[in-house]
Amino acid sequence: MSDFFEVFGLERRLAIDVAALQRRFYELSRRWHPDFHQAAAPAEQARALEESARVNAAYRALRDPLARVEYLIRLEEGRATREGAVVKPKAPPALLAEMFEIQEALEARGDSLDDGTRATLTVQRDALRARMAEAEAQIAGPLSRAWDAAAAADRPAALAALKDALATRAYLRTVIDDLANALGEGTEETHVANRRD
Repeated sequence: MSDFFEVFGLERRLAIDVAALQRRFYELSRRWHPDFHQAAAPAEQARALEESARVNAAYRALRDPLARVEYLIRLEEGRATREGAVVKPKAPPALLAEMFEIQEALEARGDSLDDGTRATLTVQRDALRARMAEAEAQIAGPLSRAWDAAAAADRPAALAALKDALATRAYLRTVIDDLANALGEGTEETHVANRRD
């Protein structure tokens, strides 16, 4: 598996200077852009195309803090995609119980919503959005810093904490999307990792 941190000459850390990452991305993009290698031998053209694709994929994975965490987890687990995780993270039981209650209430309401129900669902959706923002702040903040500061022996625990927080975020996002659909709003923005991969 290619290490996108290495593409940019970075250590496997979650705290990244995004402006420096972008500058390095532009440098590497100019160096490997296939248009600059049109007169080269076919093997060199193929390498330029491959390197250009690798630089673009690395930048997509590392520029966003949450996508970076998801990529780091895959990298640490030795897998190329989100699929294939040996141990699937689980949401905390209290969160699951709350999410099931909301899901059951949504199913029981059917397609018609009165004003009171709409107001209740809107309040629930907004509260879940706030909780998801808190989860994202924890992932990009304290949990990422804990990973960066962890000694090698402590890294598995730091990685597990990141995975648990991402699982919580995923459950929240699913229910938020369901509430938005019930309210006729469509779904929340597409998940960062879905846009980046």
